[in-house]
Amino acid sequence: MQQKHISSYILKVAIVLSLLMINNIQISAQQKGKQIAETPSDTIPLFRGVALSADLAGIAQMAFSDYGQYEAALRINLKDKYFPIIELGYGKADAENVISKLSYKTSAPYGRIGIDFNLMKNKHDIYRIYGGVRYAYTSFKFDVEGHDITDPVWGDHVEYSAKDVKANYHWLEAVFGLDAKIWGPIRLGWSFRYKRRLIHDDGNIGNTWYVPGYGKQGGTRLGGTFNVAFEL
Repeated sequence: MQQKHISSYILKVAIVLSLLMINNIQISAQQKGKQIAETPSDTIPLFRGVALSADLAGIAQMAFSDYGQYEAALRINLKDKYFPIIELGYGKADAENVISKLSYKTSAPYGRIGIDFNLMKNKHDIYRIYGGVRYAYTSFKFDVEGHDITDPVWGDHVEYSAKDVKANYHWLEAVFGLDAKIWGPIRLGWSFRYKRRLIHDDGNIGNTWYVPGYGKQGGTRLGGTFNVAFEL
């Protein structure tokens, strides 16, 4: 229940931020009108800087639920139009199913690489709307433990557990996001993600419950981040 409250709060903040950005973009466009034309692309330097960011949603999820991740990203700005990006994180889960009494533990790094495109007409505004793609990968081990089960043939009690089961995942993400300059080098924004699994190996005991960077198995393919960035 607490996790739902945290997720709901983060969603509300993201919606408010988006509405403020859209409103400010409209006001800015009305004020500028036709007086300011976009700077010709051949006069804009190729390299426009880098930004380091952290995902606050993953930190909150880690703090208030039984799974989550810490994640940071390095984004390169090319002509204010193209933004190659590397995202690195560390996902963890330590959960127990209250019905089956099965517990699941894992912790492992993951990585994504991709590119975002600035969809704004004025590429050099302090507001940006992004569309992009990511390729992601993680290799991890997990533990599953449960109560003893009774052998249906011999009637013996058999311990149910598995340690250090190896698994790996490859997946793609479609990304849509907004961000804005708040003060100085600080930018604030969010991204919405749709995930599509490509290649995977769950090990030899069935589907994994949680995949670092990807999320819970059997759940929604949708996800998101809420980022604070320092742009240099």
